Amino acid sequence: QVQLSESGGGSVQAGGSLRLSCAASGLSASSTCMGWFRQAPGKEREGVARINFGDLTIYADPVKGRFTISRDNAKNTLYLQMNGLKPEDTAMYYCVAGRSPFCSVGWRAGDYNYWGQGTQVTVSS
Repeated sequence: QVQLSESGGGSVQAGGSLRLSCAASGLSASSTCMGWFRQAPGKEREGVARINFGDLTIYADPVKGRFTISRDNAKNTLYLQMNGLKPEDTAMYYCVAGRSPFCSVGWRAGDYNYWGQGTQVTVSS
C-alpha cells in the first residue's frame, strides 16, 4: 500500500523560506515520477514541480528560480525547498507519485495515482 506523508508547512512572511518533506512508503522514490501540486482556496489545483527517474526536474513558471525539488533515496523522501516565498504561494501543498519512472508532459493531476493528505503553506505580506 502506497502512502505519502507531507510535513514542513507553516506560516511565513513574504521573502521567507520553507522546506516541505514527503515521506514515501510502498514505493521507491528513486524510481518513480514524483512531484508537488498545490491548491489555493477558490482556485484550481496546479502543478508546482516534478522529478523523474533520471532526476530530470521540471518547474511551473510561477516558481522557477525560487523552488527546488529533490529527494533522498536512502530516506525514500521527497523535498520541496521554497525560497523567496510570496503571498500568492499560499496554498495546500500535496505530494504526488505516479506508477511510471518517467513523468508525463504537462501538469495533469490524473497522471498521478497517489496523493498525500497535504500540508498548508501560508505566506503573509
